[in-house]
Amino acid sequence: MNGITMLKVEHLSCGYGKTRVIHDLSFQVAAGGRLCILGPNGCGKTTLLRALAGVIPWQGRVEADGFSLKGVSFGQRAKRVALMSQFSQAGFDYTVYETVMLGRYAHHGGSLFPVETTADRAAVEDAMRRTGVWELREQLVTRLSGGQLQRVFLARTFAQEPQVILLDEPANHLDLRYQAALLESLRDWTADQGRCVAGVFHDLSLALAFADTALLLEEGRALACGLVEELDEKLLDRLYGMDVRRYMKGIYGRWV
Repeated sequence: MNGITMLKVEHLSCGYGKTRVIHDLSFQVAAGGRLCILGPNGCGKTTLLRALAGVIPWQGRVEADGFSLKGVSFGQRAKRVALMSQFSQAGFDYTVYETVMLGRYAHHGGSLFPVETTADRAAVEDAMRRTGVWELREQLVTRLSGGQLQRVFLARTFAQEPQVILLDEPANHLDLRYQAALLESLRDWTADQGRCVAGVFHDLSLALAFADTALLLEEGRALACGLVEELDEKLLDRLYGMDVRRYMKGIYGRWV
């Protein structure tokens, strides 16, 4: 990391209707950084991502590379922030190439029938090669396995060329090989041009192995935020209401 802040969140509050879920939350992610958002079910992790992605309204200040995301258009936001969800689905018989090309929508000013440019084709091919799906480009996405499909959606996200990627449990339902490949692609992406990732992971070990910083979220408030290597395990115990180390050692002990 180079010390430049890529994602800055200050005094963020949001929720649904009159119910506030996130309360006065502040944190930041450096260029090249990978943040994992940790906390028990119902603490507000996905709600936070939805707010940062502009899916739900919020109060406070959010900046991507110094650019304020308050009140911006869909296209302006999409050029800076992308959300990749575990619930992405292939609803149409598009080819893999056509699906990844959808990530270029924000670069065409909202045109319903955009004409592919040289830049579009270059971005799509680069994204597909990064994620290992270039050889699948002629296949229909409806005929892919779950692991292949998730890599296609990651390629679509890369093709969008955002500065920040928000991840909502992207490795859920993937086998070990696809998990490793997906996270390696994300590591390479963040190292390139100083971009950053902020993600929610169901698997605590996977999250801490991938991320360099962690935000501990407790009932919509920040319990702590800092480097993973300096994380106080007592705070994890408090967050999850259990002896986390003992539990993890019991699960993974046979591999030690």
